[in-house]
Amino acid sequence: MPSVYSLSNVVKERLVGGVGFRLHVPSIEIKAEENIALVGHSGCGKSTLLDMLALILHPDKSDGFSIEPVGGKSHDLGKLWQRRRQSRLSQIRKQHIGYVLQSGGLLPYLTVRENIELPRRLLKLADDDSINSIARVLGIHRQLDKLPGLLSAGERQRAAFARALSHRPTILLADEPTASLDPITARKIMAVVMELIKGLKITLITASHDWAHVYKMDLRTLHQEAKPVENGRIYQSTFRD
Repeated sequence: MPSVYSLSNVVKERLVGGVGFRLHVPSIEIKAEENIALVGHSGCGKSTLLDMLALILHPDKSDGFSIEPVGGKSHDLGKLWQRRRQSRLSQIRKQHIGYVLQSGGLLPYLTVRENIELPRRLLKLADDDSINSIARVLGIHRQLDKLPGLLSAGERQRAAFARALSHRPTILLADEPTASLDPITARKIMAVVMELIKGLKITLITASHDWAHVYKMDLRTLHQEAKPVENGRIYQSTFRD
């Protein structure tokens, strides 16, 4: 399988409560159709790494950062960031990436159907039966005409997954997508999602602090290692295989 993401010596720094924080990725190769879990404690940089993979944040430094979506061209993201090609980065994100946030991120004034349709509308994709189809698979087909506020927490996260997958991206990113749910509901939802992305041949990268759940799903894990550096002035978090 070809590499969807290729990262080399990627660094992102920020200041947190007067203490420097550095996220460091020495080297990561993520293949097409792999299922990856970023594992580590809260605040270790999982969301920051996901935001960079989603092309929302740019690294402060990288020797290499590229994306090659299945069926798409290879893009040197480092050069696109340097040249401030925001419109190109946005187009790659809209076309090839689906992103599920911990809170779901559904727009409260749109119905569930309208939320799920949104990525397709932005890409001007033709109307078809894909919304109804994915809603049936995820068990929310009876909730499509409701506002998100009328759904249970589990139903909202199912709707968030449906929205992220509605335009058939080749990459799905998920940031602690079931952290607010009880363990039984969380594992039911992820079991359905795993079957769905397997059928669609999608690459999954998810952040999780639930080690036991990650191991049960048989995900390849990128573990976080943390240590103080530069005389304790900077807290460095490093992700490795």
